[in-house]
Amino acid sequence: MKNKELIRTLKFILFSASAGIIETLAMILCEEIIKIPGHYVCYTIALVLSVLWNFTFNRRFTFQSASNIPRAMFLVFLFYIPFAPFTIWMEHTLADVHGWNEYIVLAINMALNLSLEYLWDNFVVYRDSKDTNDLARKKAEKETK
Repeated sequence: MKNKELIRTLKFILFSASAGIIETLAMILCEEIIKIPGHYVCYTIALVLSVLWNFTFNRRFTFQSASNIPRAMFLVFLFYIPFAPFTIWMEHTLADVHGWNEYIVLAINMALNLSLEYLWDNFVVYRDSKDTNDLARKKAEKETK
C-alpha cells in the first residue's frame, strides 16, 4: 500500500512538473512575446492553463478516478478560490511592486501549488474515488490473474 501511494505521489509530481512547464511557457509567451502589461495578468492566464492540464492528467492517471467530472472540477475550483487570489497578489506585490525576478516568484508559487494541491486532491477531491476508473480496473484484473 505504501508503494502504491509513493508511485501516486511521484506521478503527481511529474504531471505537476509538466503543468509547470505549461505555466512557464504561457508566462514567457504572455510576457516576452505578446507583452501583456502586468505580470499578475500573465500569471493568471498561465495558472488557468496549468490547472486545466494538471486536473486532466492527474484525474485520469494519478488518482485514476471515475468520479463525477463536474464535481471533481468544482472541488478543485474551491481550492483555487483562496489560492489563486493569494498567489496573484503575491505575484503582483513581489514582482511588480518590489521588483523581485518574476520567474523566482513563479517558482515559489509553483512549489506552494504542488504541495498544497496534492494534499487537497488526495484528501478531498479524490478521497473516495481513487483507483476507480477503467485504468485501475484493468490493472486490478491483471494482478488477480
